Amino acid sequence: PVFVDNRPGAGGNIGVELAAKAPADGYTLLAMQTSLVINPSLQKQVPYDPVRDFEPISKISSYMFFLVVHPSTPVRSVQQLISFAKAKPDQLTYASVGVGSGTHLAGELFKSMTGVRMIHIPYKGSGPSIIDLVGGQVALSFGSTSVLPHVKTKKLVLLGVSGAQRSSFVPETPTIAESGVPGYEVMAWNALFAPAATPAPIINRLNALVRQGLAHPDSKAVMGAQGLDATPSTPHELGELIKTELAKWSKVIKAAGIKPE
Repeated sequence: PVFVDNRPGAGGNIGVELAAKAPADGYTLLAMQTSLVINPSLQKQVPYDPVRDFEPISKISSYMFFLVVHPSTPVRSVQQLISFAKAKPDQLTYASVGVGSGTHLAGELFKSMTGVRMIHIPYKGSGPSIIDLVGGQVALSFGSTSVLPHVKTKKLVLLGVSGAQRSSFVPETPTIAESGVPGYEVMAWNALFAPAATPAPIINRLNALVRQGLAHPDSKAVMGAQGLDATPSTPHELGELIKTELAKWSKVIKAAGIKPE
């Protein structure tokens, strides 16, 4: 049996700190998302070190973002968007679900890699951001799968996806990387960790159990309904991902001038 202890607050830092200080016996684990590697660059102080304080167990799931524009925006491809934004700097607005969110940083990475200038409009959640996006109050967004129903009804236009490979939800839509921004990739993820110094046999046992669970058809169905892909990994692969993402998002946040809170 597993007891889920949700500890919201401080961008997840309350729960992360609790897990970091738990006994390293394999009975207290941390299920955390990409903010684990983003918060250290967004906040002046965080009560944990993503590398030092945890043993990676396995990635659980991942998802990409979908670059959409309002139909009134006169672009129908990523290259047209780049050209338009360069011709009219600071005239396009893009919505996110909040400062430092994946939808925000996907836009900042796009700006830094293409040299375009766009105005970021943060919202408190996906609901308000989608309402204004569909209403034409903002020009574009790097949204989650919640934008896809509006693409089907032609209230939004899908230009590209943020993954390294195309999305199974819209396989005909090219990635942003193959649309003229080589190397562009943004994948949000959820993963499982144990406190530092948890013995390797325990980590390996937990990794095997995660893989077994994620291979079950019911698990894949539940995740698919939420727009997630089941993406288990080895502990080493997750550890390398943490290091890579820490450096990547630190660079993007500094380049964007986002000040730590």
